[in-house]
Amino acid sequence: MDITAEAWQVFLRKLRTVNNAARDRILVYLRDHPIRTVEDRQRLIEYAYLICSKYGEGAAALACQMYDAVAAGSAAPAAPAVPAAVPSVGEVAKAITGTLKTGNENIVADSVGRMVKMTGVDTTMKNALRDGAEWAWIPSGDTCAFCITLASRGWQRASRAALKNGHAEHIHANCDCTYAIRFDRTSNVAGYRPEEYRRMYDGAEGDTPDEKINAMRREFYAENKEEINAQKRSAYEKRVERESSAAEEKDV
Repeated sequence: MDITAEAWQVFLRKLRTVNNAARDRILVYLRDHPIRTVEDRQRLIEYAYLICSKYGEGAAALACQMYDAVAAGSAAPAAPAVPAAVPSVGEVAKAITGTLKTGNENIVADSVGRMVKMTGVDTTMKNALRDGAEWAWIPSGDTCAFCITLASRGWQRASRAALKNGHAEHIHANCDCTYAIRFDRTSNVAGYRPEEYRRMYDGAEGDTPDEKINAMRREFYAENKEEINAQKRSAYEKRVERESSAAEEKDV
């Protein structure tokens, strides 16, 4: 069963909506509840855990729907997909505590969005492992050098080597790239071109994977410098506007 470009983009938009909603809830909370004390931090952790649970379940449900649709379209003898567990309180506490040290609300919120996304990806991966499916990392949008490197590996038999401490180990925030699965070697996701990604990786300068990835990062930045800088300026302006509005509300 081939996954059409339209079906894949609908799936990604739904996932992005869930991830962004979780991230936005944390930003609103931080705007209204400054973190000044240990008690403030603990309340944030408790709130972030609730958000990760609620929206993580949503991401897992979407992953289950896509998994079951592919299995049905392939006539694969697979049981219904099972949602992965949401992050534990300890995992949420570790992420929040670490990102609070940056002093950047966006990074704190990104960590929650990442954990929500991780729950969806974990769902796909763990069911693929259960059923012996193949998977591939599918890049989307303005993807990064690291995701291109993962995508260059093509379709592979599902393996626990891609998991770390029970989770997908290379999930990062603000990224639509994710795993697709298949049950036969003729299926594909429309637009997925692992050979092209492999040529990009092989053609990058360097002898080690890290050197090649860094070389691609430099090349991507040089090609898209103006757009990247414009995005950074826009993000900065929005943050200043949000902080200014919050300060004005407090003064009223």
